Amino acid sequence: MASAPQTLRTSPWLPTRGPFARWPRASDACLALFVFFWNVVIFDDGPDDELAFRSVAELPIAMVVVIALTSGALYWRRRYPMAVLAVNVGAISLMTAVSYIDSVWAVPFALYAAGRYTADSRWSYVGIVVALVAVMLNVLMEGEPVSVLPFAVVFLFLIWYLGRYNRVRGEYLRLLEERAAQLERERERETRRALAEERTRIARELHDVVAHRVSLMTVQAGAAKTVFTNDPQSSLQAMGAVEDAGREALSELRHLLGVLRPEAESNDLGPQPGLDDIPRLVEQSRDAGYTVSLEIDDASMAVPDRVALSAYRIVQESLTNVLKHAGPGAETAVKLRRAGDEIIVEVKDNGRGAAMLPGSGNGIVGMRERAQLLGGSLAANARPDGGFEVIARLPIREGSQ
Repeated sequence: MASAPQTLRTSPWLPTRGPFARWPRASDACLALFVFFWNVVIFDDGPDDELAFRSVAELPIAMVVVIALTSGALYWRRRYPMAVLAVNVGAISLMTAVSYIDSVWAVPFALYAAGRYTADSRWSYVGIVVALVAVMLNVLMEGEPVSVLPFAVVFLFLIWYLGRYNRVRGEYLRLLEERAAQLERERERETRRALAEERTRIARELHDVVAHRVSLMTVQAGAAKTVFTNDPQSSLQAMGAVEDAGREALSELRHLLGVLRPEAESNDLGPQPGLDDIPRLVEQSRDAGYTVSLEIDDASMAVPDRVALSAYRIVQESLTNVLKHAGPGAETAVKLRRAGDEIIVEVKDNGRGAAMLPGSGNGIVGMRERAQLLGGSLAANARPDGGFEVIARLPIREGSQ
């Protein structure tokens, strides 16, 4: 599974990173050099108003120093944006104070940096106001028409606003990235949790199917072996019951393992067992030589599928425990009844299985988990008069369907 940052970098709605983002130090150094050399460019007052270059030697030493400071400060515009702006505004103020008139073209870049990289909005607002005041005074000292002032103010404000807009947009995209990464982590955790629950459910179903069928087959095979010499016909019937139990086990195993196949290959899967299949469980236990009675009231039959499946599995596991632990001649009573908004499943026997510690074994743990998943409860205890009992209370809700 791809990580969140990789997914975000390949998303089409995110902007492509330019050279200023990929190589910030080198880009800022080139910007500082470019602005330094641009500051020596003047417009010739000749007839063609051609753009001409002046030599650094033609400028006063003080002006070269000012240009070097204002341009060189741009190298630190990301780390110290307000300090860079202060250097440029201070240079303009100094030139205005000494009546030296010349343009300092590092100011727009410093204003952009103040809007883009200043975390505290209040300082950024202070910076744009002070810079505008300094530039307006400088323009007036140059003797330019007053009509130039609105253009200069709007131009510099837009430069600063562009930087501020990019900062807000960058923060928004960063929050989107963090949120997307958080959602990706939550989705991965939810996927792992769902997979773990599904594995647990399949393991529980497999345990119920295999334990019941194999126990039934073992009992039938043992009975067939015992009576083979004296009653071959009964032995043959017992082996037929073993065959039937094996076929049913294979059928249920195919159904369970079908969830691991692609959806296109699992369209022929039959329904999960329910309350209608409990009489067949009881009949199989009777075929194994046990006395089992069954009582199901009509009201308990109308329950959601999930509740019916859990009730079936609880009866199946309980009868499996009877086959394993109750011993020959044990009598078992299976009863399902509805009490208000829940169905009560009772499986009681009078065998010797009471010696088994309540709650021991994966079967009882699985039955209890089934009941708890539905919001119910299950008690498995030794009976005072001998034997063992399992009593499950399964709530009937619309959400259980």
